[in-house]
Amino acid sequence: MWTWIVGFQKEIYLTFAENIKAIAETGNWAAFLAFLPMGVAFGSVHAMTPGHSKALLATYLAGSSVGLGRAVIASIALSVTHVAVSVAIVLLSLPLVNVMFGGSGPGSSPILEHLSRGLLGVIGLWMIWRAVAGRRPSHDGREGVAVGFMAGLIPCPLTLFIMNFAVLHEVVATGLLFALAMMAGIVVTLASVALLTVLFRNQFVRLLEARPHVLQRTSRALEALAGIILLLVAAATLSG
Repeated sequence: MWTWIVGFQKEIYLTFAENIKAIAETGNWAAFLAFLPMGVAFGSVHAMTPGHSKALLATYLAGSSVGLGRAVIASIALSVTHVAVSVAIVLLSLPLVNVMFGGSGPGSSPILEHLSRGLLGVIGLWMIWRAVAGRRPSHDGREGVAVGFMAGLIPCPLTLFIMNFAVLHEVVATGLLFALAMMAGIVVTLASVALLTVLFRNQFVRLLEARPHVLQRTSRALEALAGIILLLVAAATLSG
């Protein structure tokens, strides 16, 4: 499965590169526009690889009371931020890129990674406090959107490469269009993760509905555990 994913990504990326070169040389967009829908599949498969904060999203949703609709919105916020940050980095000036990347390797952005995980650590502390204090989890979808935004602050390396390739060949619009197509594919994968997590959590809650006291204690324990995991991830990242 992993070999297939890597091979599929490589094939799509090479085809994208060929189309970019063709547009730069001939100005003919027909082949690229016909190929563009593959960007959705590309993004969806790419989001299955390690990273993209899938585990953090699932952890938060498992410990919260966010419903199906708001879980999807949180996954969309994560996907949009994840891709948009990458596009913004490439389109901004080179000095800013160097600052954001901290002189690290390609596809890595320590400042944004620390900011993302630090903010998630704050959410983790909030969840722990709420569980210990016995406060009912908020049904307000704004918290889920905030988590999605914070988790998505780490840029997508593949989007960075694609945008750089498009900028180097002076056809920025192609990079933007392909990034949008990839974003749609990433949404599909992350939304699927979010929905499955919430459905599993809801099923678990139904099993305990006949025992409300056990359900209450279990819900608080799950929220505290989710908060602890977010806090540990933040601490591990910030400690380097």
